[in-house]
Amino acid sequence: MPPALPMERPGRARPQPERPSCTPRPERPPLYVGALTLDVLLGDIRSLKQKRSAVASLVAEVRRRHPGVAVAETGHLDRRRRTEIGVAVVASTAAHVIEVLDACERLVAARPEIELLSARQRLLNEEE
Repeated sequence: MPPALPMERPGRARPQPERPSCTPRPERPPLYVGALTLDVLLGDIRSLKQKRSAVASLVAEVRRRHPGVAVAETGHLDRRRRTEIGVAVVASTAAHVIEVLDACERLVAARPEIELLSARQRLLNEEE
């Protein structure tokens, strides 16, 4: 008669073989997130429909010139001549984040049909 094979009992885990010690993960490069909030007064706008068109054009221009950023209308949605535009960018250096946000601010400020009322930049890193 052949020797009996050991039977596994339900609910009991089999002992796992010892794993070799894992090598430590390489350190991740730093990550910086920048946010820009632009308060904008639009020119000769008579309806919310005209406002949507003007804001869509502005947002599309920022996206076209800076494809790596996220941009959207973030405030004053119900006001005809005023809007808030939010821009966000992620990069491995703080200098690059600031450079891109400054370029976006200059692009919006250079448009003759609008007036830039205020601009606020924020820079965050992994520790914050």
